[in-house]
Amino acid sequence: MLQTKKIAPRAKTPEQALAALMRLCARAERAEEDARRLLVRWGIAPADQQRILERLRRDRFIDDTRYAEAFVREKIRLSGWGARKIAEALHRKRIDRETIGRALAQLDRDTAAERLMELLQRKMKSVKAATSFDLKNKLIRYGLSQGYDFEAVRDAADRIISTPDDSCENFF
Repeated sequence: MLQTKKIAPRAKTPEQALAALMRLCARAERAEEDARRLLVRWGIAPADQQRILERLRRDRFIDDTRYAEAFVREKIRLSGWGARKIAEALHRKRIDRETIGRALAQLDRDTAAERLMELLQRKMKSVKAATSFDLKNKLIRYGLSQGYDFEAVRDAADRIISTPDDSCENFF
């Protein structure tokens, strides 16, 4: 078995850190928390961290509102995540709840519902289930794990799988 040696990141001066973050932020949206973690990893003093973050905010290299909006668009279109999973990921990036709420408000509910249907239909092809009840439950669990709310997942699963006796309704 090969053992890989983990290389510690080189310490940077505040000027090097600022230049590196400007390059990173110019290429892709970054949350302020991403920049803060890098600064800590590079060994930048707390006072210098604040100064660098303020400069990045002032020059619009980082903007959590812009980041949250881009994150929502990317995760719904490319990853197929639901609103709950997106909100949790943004919360882990220390984006405030109001910003998360505004970014999610721009989410097109029809697009999200279509994406959920596509995800469940694709998942249905790989799921092994003895009964339609089992299949429906597995699809519901999968949809919930992708961050969609229960009612939307249940409705989508109902449209995909019609149970003849509606025995599933007793459990929901």
